[in-house]
Amino acid sequence: MPSLQIFSVGGALRDALLNQSVKDKDWVVVGGTPEEMTQLGYVTVGKDFPVFLHPTSREEYALARTERKTAPGYKGFVVHASSEVSLEEDLARRDLTINAMALPEEHATTFFKTPHSEIDAFFQQHAIDPFHGLQDLNNKVLRHVTLAFREDPVRILRVARFAARFPDFQIAPETMRLMQDMVQAGEVEHLVPERVWQELAKGLMTPKPSRMFEVLKECGALKVLLPEVNRLWGVPQRAEYHPEIDTGVHLMMVLDMSAQLKASLPVRVACLMHDLGKGTTPKEEWPRHLAHEQRSAKLRQQVCERLRIPVECKELSEVVAREHGNIHRSQELNAAALMRLLERCDAIRKPERLPDILLACESDARGRKGFENVTYQPASRLQEVLKAALSVVTAGIAEEAQKQGLAGPAVGEKIHEARVAAIARLKA
Repeated sequence: MPSLQIFSVGGALRDALLNQSVKDKDWVVVGGTPEEMTQLGYVTVGKDFPVFLHPTSREEYALARTERKTAPGYKGFVVHASSEVSLEEDLARRDLTINAMALPEEHATTFFKTPHSEIDAFFQQHAIDPFHGLQDLNNKVLRHVTLAFREDPVRILRVARFAARFPDFQIAPETMRLMQDMVQAGEVEHLVPERVWQELAKGLMTPKPSRMFEVLKECGALKVLLPEVNRLWGVPQRAEYHPEIDTGVHLMMVLDMSAQLKASLPVRVACLMHDLGKGTTPKEEWPRHLAHEQRSAKLRQQVCERLRIPVECKELSEVVAREHGNIHRSQELNAAALMRLLERCDAIRKPERLPDILLACESDARGRKGFENVTYQPASRLQEVLKAALSVVTAGIAEEAQKQGLAGPAVGEKIHEARVAAIARLKA
């Protein structure tokens, strides 16, 4: 059908130009209708607007569309998709110039196989780039496409996430001002929890997650979305333990250390929320933060419920918030105290989770000025302690206890004592 034109768009082009691996390719169809796409064998998957899966590659093909703002928030749009919408109109509704470039389908296959040294020249020869995305890409600038950017508050989160993914890129001053205006206009308050969490989770898994939170703080969105985190800046800590002093600065160092250690998402979430309690310490107690672990655990629960954070992240962050101080000091504990620590971490029942708990604590310990390359001794030591506790053969102890007429909690106490003894032998 000659009226139908297909273009490669968005992140695949951007990542190929940056010499990064291309995961998902998106395509936009200009001059097509849903009926034509179905006749060609494409399968409908879009709910809010016409998106189709290619019959063989299973890649997504969306009809060119425009969007019109009708209400606050990211859902307050009327989407118009038709064969009359031009490619440039479709590109104009996108967030950043580096995501608003296109390449005709007939050149896309060659483009994705082109050596990186020749890819810019090939792209300039064949691309449709009405908003100078390639120039911004080469200059390492994150810039909004048009003023339509301000109509969708999710774009604030996306810009912050891209800043964390591409830490050597700068946000254009006019884009930052636009984001600040959107926050002041109350747009961020209309974001739904699931979408906020979705973007935060992606940002946490970037090479430099601290940038996401610094950008959100600069534009004012962090105060709205995560006030528990926002209030940490300006809160001092004891210099002998935290040479960086500022709690907010420390938190950013911890997040970046977790990325350096290739931590999983639950670990990074635990790092994000481990020190929230320091933001509620009375000023007269500064720079000490007595019992901040308990306060952190409670505030963490509020955040998890508000953003509907998944159970795995919620459970790990609870243990880390509550126990990270005890884990840091674990080498000072006796055998009985170590056993109680393992039990509070639920490490006997879920031993596979202890490495994640310890990795979050290592990120905390090394996320301090001057401590970045220090070996975190409690990690290997607590693993040995757990191994000793688990080496106890509980079946034999239970059998012997039953012969003595013991049952229930009394049997459990005998097993507990045997594990404490095993840990004591290890320490000896």
